[in-house]
Amino acid sequence: MARTIQSLERAAAMLRLLAGGERRLGLSDVASALGLAKGTAHGILRTLQQEGFVEQDPASGRYQLGAELLRLGNSYLDVHELRARALVWADDLARSSGESVYLGVLHQQGVLIIHHVFRPDDSRQVLEVGAMQPLHSTALGKVLCAYDPVAHSELADSAREAFTDRTVTGLADLEGVLDLTRARGWASDVEETWAGLASIAAPIHDRRRMPVGAVGITGAVERVCEEGELRAQLVASVRDCARAVSRDLGAGRF
Repeated sequence: MARTIQSLERAAAMLRLLAGGERRLGLSDVASALGLAKGTAHGILRTLQQEGFVEQDPASGRYQLGAELLRLGNSYLDVHELRARALVWADDLARSSGESVYLGVLHQQGVLIIHHVFRPDDSRQVLEVGAMQPLHSTALGKVLCAYDPVAHSELADSAREAFTDRTVTGLADLEGVLDLTRARGWASDVEETWAGLASIAAPIHDRRRMPVGAVGITGAVERVCEEGELRAQLVASVRDCARAVSRDLGAGRF
């Protein structure tokens, strides 16, 4: 069995203690409740405070949970609500398009796949939930960068690898791609990330009209494209799916 890290266990116990209390706790209260020396408790509290997980009342010197925990908690809830709201619509999109459907969110300078619906045929497929996709070359990534200011800022710092001879890596050229994405409301990836594959994606917004993710399809170029152009019906289906999920999240009609 792998050994645990004692300092992290103590920090977790401290956060649970603060979360369960009905009032702010002083250093002595925390140290006594957890059986720690005051110096040890103070060091952990100061570290948690520097990271935003704990706040100290300047008047009393007592500690309470910080805003960073609320932000992380909201992020967790947002992702799970997004996935829950998208389940039925993603299944419908897979059936209507005949292609694999992916739901992605921004995570660590990339796109985290939080839901994947297999292509509705008998071919062998691998579940890609938890996989990461690049921001600069995938349809999901382009959508996030076009609509989410945080994703857009991450683009400059991300590793923009040229996966194929079609991959756009220059920031100036990518800005043009993002402008086009915003103008038409969807993004594409035709052999920019994987040879022989094409993707279409559209943004999902929440009740605050903020971008919270993207949904898209991926399939063989010969199925997704026709005479060198993306099939209009597939583009329409992806956009309809994104609108439906957005409405379920409270975004209203748009």
